[in-house]
Amino acid sequence: MEAWRCVRRGYGRCVVGRGRYPMLPHHQKSLGRDWTAPWENLQRCCWNRHISSCMRWPGHYSRAPYPYFSSRHFSLNWRPPCLFESRTQFQYWNWRPDNLSQTSLIHLSSYIMNSEGDEPSSKRRKHQGTIKRDWEYICNHNKEKTKILGDKNDDPICEDSENKFDFSVMSYNILSQDLLEDNSHLYKHCQRPVLHWSFRFPNILKEIKHYDADVLCLQEVQEDHYGTEIRPSLESLGYHCEYKMRTGRKPDGCAICFKHSKFSLLSVNPVEFYRRDVPLLDRDNVGLVLLLQPKIPSAASPAICVANTHLLYNPRRGDIKLTQLAMLLAEISSVAHQKDGSFCPIVMCGDFNSVPGSPLYSFIKEGKLNYEGLAIGKVSGQEQSSRGQRILSIPIWPPNLGISQNCVYEVQQVPKVEKTDSDLTQTQLDKTEVLVTAEKLSSKLQHHFSLSSVYSHYFPDTGIPEVTTCHSRSAITVDYIFYSAEKEGVAGQPGAEVALVGGLKLLARLSLLTEQDLWTVNGLPNENNSSDHLPLLAKFRLEL
Repeated sequence: MEAWRCVRRGYGRCVVGRGRYPMLPHHQKSLGRDWTAPWENLQRCCWNRHISSCMRWPGHYSRAPYPYFSSRHFSLNWRPPCLFESRTQFQYWNWRPDNLSQTSLIHLSSYIMNSEGDEPSSKRRKHQGTIKRDWEYICNHNKEKTKILGDKNDDPICEDSENKFDFSVMSYNILSQDLLEDNSHLYKHCQRPVLHWSFRFPNILKEIKHYDADVLCLQEVQEDHYGTEIRPSLESLGYHCEYKMRTGRKPDGCAICFKHSKFSLLSVNPVEFYRRDVPLLDRDNVGLVLLLQPKIPSAASPAICVANTHLLYNPRRGDIKLTQLAMLLAEISSVAHQKDGSFCPIVMCGDFNSVPGSPLYSFIKEGKLNYEGLAIGKVSGQEQSSRGQRILSIPIWPPNLGISQNCVYEVQQVPKVEKTDSDLTQTQLDKTEVLVTAEKLSSKLQHHFSLSSVYSHYFPDTGIPEVTTCHSRSAITVDYIFYSAEKEGVAGQPGAEVALVGGLKLLARLSLLTEQDLWTVNGLPNENNSSDHLPLLAKFRLEL
């Protein structure tokens, strides 16, 4: 037993995070399959605490207590030092970097473990504090960005006049309490008190009050909390609230809330992604689309279409994600369509469970996607694994869904059949029908909106990714605010593209953070940020 104290509790977590096993000596083969260096003598080896506590574990934690070896980091002929010759004999050995090959690379640190959830102390608790998020003001006709302190008094001011209408939009996944408790393994780094709803809701409400957005798009809004706390609190702040709950057993949904002083409500359009008559659509996610009329003196002001959704999480079901997105876009097209054939300005918010640059994300921004040969597990870009490699079918969804490949509602037309003396036989009719169907099949999706993302997803100076969600398993971007605008491409570093012309004009955005920034305050949720997502916030101008 003395030997196992060198590796602390003596347990490791497998790469996919599905259970624990003794690290030494009995299950070395199951560990060895995750390491590229040969480990046939693993049962005779043990690392001292300073090395085992600082190496990196693939695909699980960014700083984990167990080693991650890669062939690009270690010589294939390298062997770990032998600390004892038998199970009953061992001795401590000072393992130094000198023993590694010249190609070795180790992340050194002093992270330690304790009994609370076996989480690295670096992730479990660093210090209390807040990270200030700056306003990035987008100048009217150049690429320079002026940073303004996050103090409310220094916010870019939204002004209304006869020829312009300024408004702000927040998108925020507030983390349903039921989902938090059902997925407690994602929050082992958190102190228990910060996970209680009685602690979290006042913090969430404080954030909403502080940023004072004109429109709120909230995801994971739990029904009982919405009725008893969230809606009454927001109504007391001058908001009108609309809510759509998921259609299954999970009691959360999406809400759109807007200030009475800024908008009047023209229509409410909920979208249910579950369809009993379509086997593909067996998930209970929902969307919500509102048509809002700005309250300004000009009588010619166009309405603004605001959409909110939370797409399916499952990384290996890209077919469902794309179909849910197509259903939302079809509803937006129906609501935002104007008499002259154009569309009113659109703001589309939500948790899309897809990362920047993924096929789903690119489809939203570019308005087209050829998915022929695309693996079902690659649509959202959430994970790079061998699972979910089935190719998307053509078409993805069946015709009875009533949505075209252009993501608009189809008008169902009943074909007229006229009798003639030369009637075709039933076999001939069947063959003709098959041929016509084959000609109409296409692997190309389209939509007719010109949508840009408020955020760039990378910090231009460093290329480091921005993140919108951060918990024990991952830190990535999955939340977005898209808006209708003509795109002006800017050559240069990632994150340099800014939409400036046409539709809505982006005035400012609240800056996002890096994963490293968030772990300095113990990730999410923490004492001051009570969701595992960050709120996104943007200020727009509608030219009249």
